[in-house]
Amino acid sequence: MQPPETMTVSTTSVACDGGEGPLGHPRVYLTLARNGRIDCPYCGRRYVWQAAAPARTGWTLDQVPV
Repeated sequence: MQPPETMTVSTTSVACDGGEGPLGHPRVYLTLARNGRIDCPYCGRRYVWQAAAPARTGWTLDQVPV
């Protein structure tokens, strides 16, 4: 099943509140998994680490904190 929305991010930590209005949910802070992505447990929005991020942050995917 496809996630409802995929967001490309340049950091290994993200905050998700599901957007504004009736589709929102409490803000949760998520850390990307070693595979460079995470799904929000409330709304299912998928966050994916963009390919250029390791060069800017100094991280490589095998160093992403779990």
